[in-house]
Amino acid sequence: MYEGSAPEIAPATRILAVVRLALIALVAAAIAATFIETSSRETVNPLNFFGYFTMQGNILMVFALLEAALRSLAGREPTRGWTLLRACAVSYMAVIGVVYNTLLIGQAGGATVPWANTVLHVIFPLYAVLDWVLCADRKVIAWRRLWVALIYPAVWTAVVLARGATDGWVPYPFLDPANGYGTVALYCVGIMIVFILAALGSFAATRIPSLRTLRR
Repeated sequence: MYEGSAPEIAPATRILAVVRLALIALVAAAIAATFIETSSRETVNPLNFFGYFTMQGNILMVFALLEAALRSLAGREPTRGWTLLRACAVSYMAVIGVVYNTLLIGQAGGATVPWANTVLHVIFPLYAVLDWVLCADRKVIAWRRLWVALIYPAVWTAVVLARGATDGWVPYPFLDPANGYGTVALYCVGIMIVFILAALGSFAATRIPSLRTLRR
């Protein structure tokens, strides 16, 4: 390769980037379809529509995965900062998948378009976790950074509880103050434990061999 020429990109890397970009486009379409369907029935309040952790987690994962795809196509190594951000996003997606499929499945609210609901709560969370575990474009993350992954869900929970106590809007029924603050507090503690476990798993995954490493 001549000096100054672009780095050679392996075919597998290109395929992975295309798959990532396709998933990103699918998620964008799912969010757009949900917004359009909701706006056809009512006036959409952006604070409510994007107030769901599902929406915020999926959007954060989209940006993290987009950066990973573009960086790999450019032949650049991942940075520790972006790896940490992606690890956080992956842990949030894992929680979204677990919480939806245990506490929320079959309940009203959230993504009302069936295929979009499946994309946001099942397909993308599952893909995000598998991509993180199986692909090698990530750095090892120090355990002392674990607290970073808990900042966002803690702030989100505080905002939601404040809104529930003031304007009455809550994104998920288990956070409704009408259930009693003791019950809500128990749910918050339980879900925070799930966040901690998801972050631990996300950080631990950076220490296991990836498929790409095993094939060298």
